Amino acid sequence: MPVNLPHELPAIKVLEEENIFVMDENRAASQDIRPLRIAILNLMPVKVTTETDLIRLLSNTPLQLELDLVKIMAHTPRNTPIEHMQMFYTDFNLIKHRKYDGLIVTGAPVEHLNFEDVNYWDEMKTILEWANTNVQSSLFICWASMAALNYYYNIPKYQLDSKLFGVFHHEAKYPKLPIFRGFDDEFHMPQSRHSEVHAADIEKVGGLEIIADSDEAGVGIIQETSGRKLFITGHFEYSTYNLHEEYLRDKTKGLDIQIPRHYYKKNNPENNPVVRWRGHANLFFQNWLNYHVYQQTPFNIEDIT
Repeated sequence: MPVNLPHELPAIKVLEEENIFVMDENRAASQDIRPLRIAILNLMPVKVTTETDLIRLLSNTPLQLELDLVKIMAHTPRNTPIEHMQMFYTDFNLIKHRKYDGLIVTGAPVEHLNFEDVNYWDEMKTILEWANTNVQSSLFICWASMAALNYYYNIPKYQLDSKLFGVFHHEAKYPKLPIFRGFDDEFHMPQSRHSEVHAADIEKVGGLEIIADSDEAGVGIIQETSGRKLFITGHFEYSTYNLHEEYLRDKTKGLDIQIPRHYYKKNNPENNPVVRWRGHANLFFQNWLNYHVYQQTPFNIEDIT
């Protein structure tokens, strides 16, 4: 998918070197089509890595995307240069009047906190409420999935005794769903989290269904039956070395971190990772864009309600 990006965004150079097709705003302006308008609320600490990971997965179908990178006003990131934030990110207040075909909200390193103790929780609730009437389809990842499930459905999150960390086997419970078109019955997905949601809580709520789960990792993907919201507990967007870098970071901090499971060849961190999720990750994002966004969004974007 040609993605319309600001000309100097660092992700462009990285992805072009990987032979991923991206398009800067100058070339996009010459194409006489309506692009899908996608907002990414990036809550991850290292913004550039997450931008690149997501754009990599959004760049592989023949539709054109127009991306807005959105930031929380109540939080100043410490791991991304302020110049990058000023150049490429927009405060939510400046885009809240707009309609979007799709919204992606990333994970965030605040799982140890109660939702109410997160310093941007009030703004997060405002964004979640706004998404109900201004976005055709929303995709929530990791912490954002738990935050959205709590806000929309009052579903609690539970702290784990130790970090769920690695690449885990999942099963598609309803393989004929559009989001799973082209999937095998079983697939792998990276997980990196300190908390979880319980199937029993989700199953009590009308309008929600668990569509993928894992014997080891628990609930994997939840779908609102309307198809307008998807909640992923893991990280399909992760590239090859994300878990490795997290492992080294936590070791350097002296944290009690285990080797990510089912990740390194022969379970040895001296070996390279074995990527088992890339194909399904690409399919997942392509299916979301096609079946949940493009096929459902009105031609006139202002008609989204």
